[in-house]
Amino acid sequence: MKASKDFIHFVHNKGSNNMYCFYFKSLVDSEIIHRDILPYVSDEITSLEEIKANVPIEKIEITTDIKKIQNQLLTGSFLIKMSERSEEVVLITAELKQSREVSIPEVEFSVVGPKESFVESIDTNINLIRKRLPIPELRLDEFQVGKLSKTKVAIFSIEGITNKENLNTVIQRIQDLEIDTINDSSYIAQLISDNRNSPFPQIIDTERPDRLASVLAEGKVGIIVDGAPHALIAPTTLVEFFSAFEDYFLNWITASFFRLIRLFSVMFSIMVTPLYVAVLTYHYELIPKDLLGILVTSRREIPLPPILEAIFLELAIELLREAGARLPTKVGQTIGIVGGIVIGTASVEAGLTSNVLLIMVALAALASFTTPVYKMSNTIRLIRFPFLFMAHLWGLLGVAICFCFILGHLLRLTSLGRPFLEPLYPPRIQDLKDAFIRLPLSFQSKRPVELQTEDTMRFNSKKAKEKKEIDE
Repeated sequence: MKASKDFIHFVHNKGSNNMYCFYFKSLVDSEIIHRDILPYVSDEITSLEEIKANVPIEKIEITTDIKKIQNQLLTGSFLIKMSERSEEVVLITAELKQSREVSIPEVEFSVVGPKESFVESIDTNINLIRKRLPIPELRLDEFQVGKLSKTKVAIFSIEGITNKENLNTVIQRIQDLEIDTINDSSYIAQLISDNRNSPFPQIIDTERPDRLASVLAEGKVGIIVDGAPHALIAPTTLVEFFSAFEDYFLNWITASFFRLIRLFSVMFSIMVTPLYVAVLTYHYELIPKDLLGILVTSRREIPLPPILEAIFLELAIELLREAGARLPTKVGQTIGIVGGIVIGTASVEAGLTSNVLLIMVALAALASFTTPVYKMSNTIRLIRFPFLFMAHLWGLLGVAICFCFILGHLLRLTSLGRPFLEPLYPPRIQDLKDAFIRLPLSFQSKRPVELQTEDTMRFNSKKAKEKKEIDE
C-alpha cells in the first residue's frame, strides 16, 4: 500500500507522545480528520483505549488483525498506532461519501405519485426504505460480494410476513457467489436467477423506493447493491412485468384499462410482423378481398420476399433504437425521429419495402415501448425474430409451434422456485384480482398466495368496505 501515491502516513506530535497515522486520502474525508479526530488526540493520551474514548466518532475499533486492518483502510478508515513497531492499532471510520442527490425517476417516471428514486449510495437507499417502513420488523441483512470490489449487498425483508424459505434462498445464493467484481445490481440479478439461460428476466429491478416498500409489505424480498441506482425484487411473476406502479395511484377502472392495453400491445408487437409474413407467404386465402387489392398494389414492385422485407425493416428499427440509446440525449432524439422518417420514406420510394409493412413495423415498435420494465421490453424485441423465421418456414403452423415452445419454457420457468406464470399456472383465482386487471384496493385484503407469507392478511376487508355516515 505504501507504493500508492494516495496512501498518506505521518507522525502526529502531541507533546512527548508520537502517534503514527495512516490513511488513503482518496477514501477519507479530510474534514473529519482535522475536525473530529486530531484535535481530540492530546499529549495526555497514552493508550489506544483512551483514543477510542476521546474521539467523538461512533465506529472505532482496536485490532491486531492484518486482514481487517487492510480492509478497513481500503474502505475509508483512519489508522493510529502508538509506536512504529506496534501491532495493535485503532481504526476510526472517516469515510468520504460522494453521491448524487435523490432525484426523480427516469425509467419508471409517473405523472402522479412520489418523485423520489434510488441513488448509487446504499446508505441513502436504505434510508429511503426505512422512512417508508418505520417498523422494528423490517429486517436488513448485509453482505460483501466480490473478491476485488467488496461490494455491499443489503437484503430487505419483514419478519412475520416474508416467507423464510424465500429469504433464505436469496441469502444462500448471494453468499455462494464466486465473482471478482460487482458493478451493478444487474450482476446479482443474473447470478441468482433460477434459469440464467432464459431470455426472460426472473427478477424485477426498480428505481422507485415506494415500489420496493410496497412489495416488501406484500411479503417479497428486496435487494439493494452499493453503487447501483436500482433495487431488485424477488420472487416475481410474468404479469408483474406489465404492471406499472402508477396503476395503484389511479382509479381501478382506469388502471385496469391501461394494463389491458399494455398486454394487448405486447402481443401485437410480437405477432403482427410474423403474421404478415405467414399470410403473404402461405395463406393468401385468409386476406379479405378488399384488403388483398391494397396488399397486391403495395407489393407490386417489391423485388424482395416478405421475410427479407420484414427483416430489413426490423433491423432498421433496432439500429435506430441502439443509435438513439448510445448517443447523447438531444442527438439521440433527433436521430430517432429524423432517421425513422428518412429511412422509412426512402425504403418505400426505392421499392425495397411496402408501405403496409412499414406501418405495421412502426406500430409494433411503438407498442413495445408500453412495457413498464425495460429488461422485459428487450426480451420482447428479441423473441420477435424467432417468430419471424418460423412464420417464413411454416406459415401459421410455424407461428403456433414457436408460441408452444415459448409457452413451454414459461411453464418451466420459476423465480426463487415459485411458478413464473402464476396466477395462470398453477391457477389461483385469488391472485387474479391484481393480475390482468386491478380490482379496488379494498378487495385486496390478502397477500398473494404464491408468496406463501407467514401473515396472509393485509387488513380487515369488511372494515375497508364500510362507509360510515357523518352523524355516526
